[in-house]
Amino acid sequence: MLAVLLFAAFWVVLGFGVFFLGIRGGPKAALETRPPGSWRARRALGWSLAVIYVAFGIAIPALFLVGNHNNANGQVGGIKLTAAEKHGREIFGERCAQCHTLAAANAVGKVGPNLDVIQPTYQLVLHTIQYGCLQNPPPGSQEACLGYGTMPADVIQGTDAQNVAKFVSKVAGKE
Repeated sequence: MLAVLLFAAFWVVLGFGVFFLGIRGGPKAALETRPPGSWRARRALGWSLAVIYVAFGIAIPALFLVGNHNNANGQVGGIKLTAAEKHGREIFGERCAQCHTLAAANAVGKVGPNLDVIQPTYQLVLHTIQYGCLQNPPPGSQEACLGYGTMPADVIQGTDAQNVAKFVSKVAGKE
């Protein structure tokens, strides 16, 4: 919150500076009206501008980036993620993004189905992760596919598979 106030204060001060510079007749007139021998004032102004540049050009943006890291990773398209779903997002990026398209993970794979379009349920995602899929499965097999590729069974196992299924079912088609 402090960073936002400082950022707003910068623009207010800058606005007043431009306003008063304009009242004096522009930069040329402002320089002509300065008293002779005011090198200390110019030096102070130079240091002030340097401090303002560092504060508003480097420090405040750095505060925004550092302070917002957890919030940025903790949500997708305004949807808040639990710790398990965040972990599922990481695993999806490592193991699934090459084949599947999912906007929430910035994945644009072309082999597997577009998860944003089919918006699978938790159970469907978990089932597909566990059993994989084949294009022409044998009769009675649980390996039927929704896409064009072939996915091996148990690509991800255990809690990681559940986390990926939670993440995908929560965010697919929502961004």
